[in-house]
Amino acid sequence: MAIKKKPEAIVEVKEESTVAEAAKKSAVKKAAPVKKASAKTEEKEILSKTEEKTAAKKPAAKKEEPKESVVIQYGANEVVMKDVVAAAVKAYKAAHKGIEIKTVDVYVKPEENAAYYVVNGDDSEGNNKIALF
Repeated sequence: MAIKKKPEAIVEVKEESTVAEAAKKSAVKKAAPVKKASAKTEEKEILSKTEEKTAAKKPAAKKEEPKESVVIQYGANEVVMKDVVAAAVKAYKAAHKGIEIKTVDVYVKPEENAAYYVVNGDDSEGNNKIALF
């Protein structure tokens, strides 16, 4: 008597149906419609990514300004303009206590060995002469 292996056939059918069902499920998953993001959502995502990138960037290093110096030479004499402006401010503050200085204009006349200053646009006093050398 030959014994048929029916249980194996049944097992095989079950395995095939399981494989077939799994294939159907994966096909269903693939066929599911993909939701598209709205335009506003996309804009928000782009903006947030841009903000993250800009926040992550290091601030640019400031370039140092070159040091400036103006020297006036007349004959054998010379004077640094920074010192002349400082002397003009000092002379004005000595004569006008409590007045805020907003602007200082200095006019240099080496032939007279003098510089004249105007503070805050007012030179009406006539006492605004500084010796240069």
